[in-house]
Amino acid sequence: MPGRRAASLLLVSLIPAAAASSEGAPFYGYADEPGGGYPLSLPQTLRATIAVPVSRMATRPADTLAELYPALAACWQAPGGLARPGDGAGDIEITVRLALRRDGSLIGPPRVTYAAGTAGDQRTALVRGTLDALARCTPVHITAGLGRAIAGRPVALRFVYRPPA
Repeated sequence: MPGRRAASLLLVSLIPAAAASSEGAPFYGYADEPGGGYPLSLPQTLRATIAVPVSRMATRPADTLAELYPALAACWQAPGGLARPGDGAGDIEITVRLALRRDGSLIGPPRVTYAAGTAGDQRTALVRGTLDALARCTPVHITAGLGRAIAGRPVALRFVYRPPA
């Protein structure tokens, strides 16, 4: 087992060197890339799942993503006649992709990327109701700092509704 011990010692000796090189400094990509390291960005799409309807409206501007998502979902209401399908399926879900400006207004129309749990006229009502809710809730009230952080970034917001039995 001398080979295994030598490999372990080599790994242990490299750990402090790797930790020391990144202490106090953000990771800027890989050094062997052309032109050196580059600042890494946040994920391209900000994602959240919200159980709707939201029980209360925000009283102050959203300052974090955790406050933004419920603020966007606060205007969502179950469209009339939306009920569970007869086969006992679970929740009704719809995902909308959108982007916001610094002031909280929409950049272009939101796009429905996924809908499940309904069919036919109910599905059409769900899509229309969700798009109307986003129109009512925007521009969403956000702080200047959050506005700068999210401006132009895609947001995928998943609404999950559990209709009464």
